[in-house]
Amino acid sequence: MIRIPGELGKDLCDKQLGMTRRDLLRVGGSGLMGLSLAGLFKLQAKAKEAGILSGGAGWGKAKSVILIYLQGGPSHLDLWDPKENVSDNVRSVFKPIPTKIPGVNYTELLPKLAQVNDKFTMIRSMSYTPNGLFNHTAAIYQMMTGYTTDKVSASGQLEPPSPKDFPNFGSNIIRLKPPTEPMLPFVMLPRPLQESNVVGKGGTAGFLGKSYDPYTLYPDGDDMDMAKMDKIRVDDLQLRPDIFSMRLKRRARLRESINEAMPDIDKAVGQHSLNEYYDRALNLIVSGRARNAFDIAQENEKTRDKYGRHTFGQSLLLARRLVEAGTRVVEVVWPKVANSDNHSWDVHVGLEKRMKDQSAPMLDTGLSALIDDLDQRGMLADTLVLAIGEFGRSPQKGLSTSGNDNDANGRDHWPYCYTSVIAGAGIKRGYVHGKSDKTGSAPAENPVHPIELLATIYHAFGIDPETIVYNHLNQPRELVKAKSVDKLFA
Repeated sequence: MIRIPGELGKDLCDKQLGMTRRDLLRVGGSGLMGLSLAGLFKLQAKAKEAGILSGGAGWGKAKSVILIYLQGGPSHLDLWDPKENVSDNVRSVFKPIPTKIPGVNYTELLPKLAQVNDKFTMIRSMSYTPNGLFNHTAAIYQMMTGYTTDKVSASGQLEPPSPKDFPNFGSNIIRLKPPTEPMLPFVMLPRPLQESNVVGKGGTAGFLGKSYDPYTLYPDGDDMDMAKMDKIRVDDLQLRPDIFSMRLKRRARLRESINEAMPDIDKAVGQHSLNEYYDRALNLIVSGRARNAFDIAQENEKTRDKYGRHTFGQSLLLARRLVEAGTRVVEVVWPKVANSDNHSWDVHVGLEKRMKDQSAPMLDTGLSALIDDLDQRGMLADTLVLAIGEFGRSPQKGLSTSGNDNDANGRDHWPYCYTSVIAGAGIKRGYVHGKSDKTGSAPAENPVHPIELLATIYHAFGIDPETIVYNHLNQPRELVKAKSVDKLFA
């Protein structure tokens, strides 16, 4: 069987797709069939012109992605995978309700999502065996980068973000699929990934370099300030009052004249693509596209109310506006530190009150509004949406799985089985992938590892998950060592 390899990437600055490990092996053996490397590239070019290079269902359908990171680990049993005919110490205190999908129940905490789940896929068989991943930071790093870190203490805490870290998946996407509009390519909001004092681990471009870091929008205000999105300031995206667009453009022309007069210097810095970066920043500022996208006050009151007048809902509304304006990757992080109380999903204690009065209503209102809004605007056709936490919660209440104390109704960390939601960009509508066992303890069929969802995201963008990147030691590494879950695509 002959396979045409992917495009060759020479270094970390290339915008094209790199070869996969399999491609390199195939090229090495191509001489056995009398096919030269030049011949392979010629076939590749012809195949590309004919449009036959693809990776199957869903390949290349996504133009953008919104990752909704439910930091803290929501309880699947108390939200979208309730169990009946089980013991009291497993059964949710919340009543089951029917949804748009016959035979599929949620709990009473998600009435609005129950009315739109015919627009997305539920994965009830998320699962992985922890390797130092019973704690938030290590699990977050795995979900965001596709790799596990070498340094995990007994409590799960890691060292701070490092230039040696594996890149956040969003950084990989904007390097390989840069946006075509003068717009911020990658935005993270409304707060960083965080467990205790470890802030931002898994949320940077790591060894790709800071040019691929996300633009971070963290408004002033405490996590409990539900109106903090009204305090957004994007001063760095605005021209100072004394600098007008024409003046800035004249400066750009002056720079070009200097470059023309200094060919040796221009040649010396050419590898850094300074002109490209300058023009990109200039276009972003002059166009005003980003400033307009961040101005959620332009939305009518009814729409803002629909998303919910809280940080999470308004963050999702802003995510939609950013994608509309051309942003490629938006990561909405649950607006509360992973291991904390009040509004957090980390329900070791006070589960009933915290989920019923705080976190669940915000999730239900915000996520249902986003899915419905994107669908009505036709944006689900090419916008991938994924809502997921770093793990679920223990089926047995009061059980300690991570060394934490839990009250009688609390649930501890549980990576062996939990639920995620995925929609858009060719993903099946009204579909349930996999199922959990009787107590929600383990997958009964079709288990999905979180890094397989990263592979699925890459696939949706037309990026081979096995594409090779080079780390800080110039060692080849796959984007992620996993396969796309093709059954999720229609």
